Amino acid sequence: MLIIRPITEADYPALMQIAHDSGVGFTSLPTNETLLRSRIAHSEQSFATETNQPGNEGYLLVMEDTDTGEVVGTSGLESAVGLENAFYHYHLGKVVHSSQELKLHNTIETLTLCNDYTGAAELCTLFLKEQARGGNNGRVLSRFRFLFLAEFSERFGHTVIAEMRGVSDENGQSPFWQWLEEHFFSMDFPTADYLSGIGNKVFIAELMPRYPIYVNLLSKEAQAVIGLVHEKTTAALKLLEREGFVHRGYVDIFDGGPTVECELNQIKAVKDSRKVVVKIADVEQGGAYVACNTDLKNFRATEVHIEVDHNEKFAVITPEHAHALQVKEGEFIRVLAL
Repeated sequence: MLIIRPITEADYPALMQIAHDSGVGFTSLPTNETLLRSRIAHSEQSFATETNQPGNEGYLLVMEDTDTGEVVGTSGLESAVGLENAFYHYHLGKVVHSSQELKLHNTIETLTLCNDYTGAAELCTLFLKEQARGGNNGRVLSRFRFLFLAEFSERFGHTVIAEMRGVSDENGQSPFWQWLEEHFFSMDFPTADYLSGIGNKVFIAELMPRYPIYVNLLSKEAQAVIGLVHEKTTAALKLLEREGFVHRGYVDIFDGGPTVECELNQIKAVKDSRKVVVKIADVEQGGAYVACNTDLKNFRATEVHIEVDHNEKFAVITPEHAHALQVKEGEFIRVLAL
């Protein structure tokens, strides 16, 4: 059975392997031992923190195959970004140049460096190993986060964002960054991406242009990828769009990938999730759900095939699933149909 649980220090080797497998452009998992161990420790501290408001907490979880003990994926959430370290984006806007006398009217797109998402919650660090990408596993690893947001909403910013990986080639080269590198930086995309991932973002403020960039001055290759996602990220973007996430013109400063957003209480899966009482019995398989317990410190989530009585607000689950979710008869779980 595959379960989702909070990461622990013992998961470091598996997390490092995932960081290697995820490749360039997956900024939130740099292949740096100090930073990965620090992220694990920060997550453990966040799960232990008693709070009823968004702060600097970051929750990193793993998907584990309980039959083998192998960690096959990871996924995370940030309570509120940018409270300690600046959180940068470009915003795609427009300026109008017009002359009534000459009868000319030109609308030009611009990119402006900003920190507009400061305080927003973030969905991040979603990665599933290839051998585990069958069935509903990808959807479970992504959608359990909406259960987490629904159950512990007081811990997160009102707006939820997700930075989508932008276009880069098999060598990790980004057309968007290549133009910035040529005119403002003297480092390649993998290096810049790595420095950002390990928290060294001072160079962004020091070297980024202070004024809006006219998009039509970028190379044709750079212009063509603004707001587009990496081919391996297309499915993840479509899933978020079905949940109500939209792109409002904010793009990543390195690869030009889109950042999408939705108000927490307007996310479809958050609204559709239900909190129900557990009844334990050996039952026939029903509909496919992702289910989680309501215990933050011992959080567990998994896919279950159950029948949910929405009128009486209970669900009958097997002893095996009750054990996986660490719940007893009469306790609560939160469920979401897959």
